[in-house]
Amino acid sequence: MNLKSKNPFLGSKAFNNTSRSAEATVLDFEETMTVDGAINKSFILLATLLASACISWWLTASGYNPMILIIGGGIIGLILVLVAVFKPTTSPWVAPGYALFEGLFIGGVSALFEAMYPGIVIQAVSCTFVTFIVCFALYKYKIVKVTERFKSVVVAATLAIFTYYILSLVLSFFIDFKPMHQGNSLMSIGISVFVIIIAALNLFLDFDQIEEGARKQMPKYMEWFSAMGLMITLVWLYIEFLRLLSKLSSRD
Repeated sequence: MNLKSKNPFLGSKAFNNTSRSAEATVLDFEETMTVDGAINKSFILLATLLASACISWWLTASGYNPMILIIGGGIIGLILVLVAVFKPTTSPWVAPGYALFEGLFIGGVSALFEAMYPGIVIQAVSCTFVTFIVCFALYKYKIVKVTERFKSVVVAATLAIFTYYILSLVLSFFIDFKPMHQGNSLMSIGISVFVIIIAALNLFLDFDQIEEGARKQMPKYMEWFSAMGLMITLVWLYIEFLRLLSKLSSRD
């Protein structure tokens, strides 16, 4: 029972190790992952994230320093992601925690962008929702097929993007360096469009991994793990839409 790496979060060691070690659990308890279960968990996480984001937004509007929410929520959210990756059995507790703290991060960031560009948040939310629906329809009706080549290209592009982001951040601490993705130049806008496309393609990997996890009869807690992976992709997609729309607005 072996699942190959796909989405950088859903794939890799977490699914592979679980698939090999979960057989005894499946046989003893007969509680296996289902597509409906993963979808239900995804709605729970989304509701938690939105509620938390609303609280963060309200606190920011009330004069609370959003940077505390942004930095705190972002760091704790990242830590919880790492915990889930290295110990997937904790997902039923870690995933809701991730949604809670990531919501604080999203709410604070959204409030800052909305203050600079009124109306941008509803546009970014709409773009994210439409992208999700389109990708889901394309996957459901097999218009886009997730082949091994497709997975390899998307994963490679995703890792390249995050490597570039990390290197850009590190270099900016030590030298006078302005990354190409900053500013509102045509090149910067083009980079944002490319990143959004890659983020959207990761949705196909999320959908495929959920289906394959159910087919492979992964243990029940992997529903939370899979739902968390889907939330990570949606958060990334939303943030990138915010960045792109802000660049376009600043050119007006």
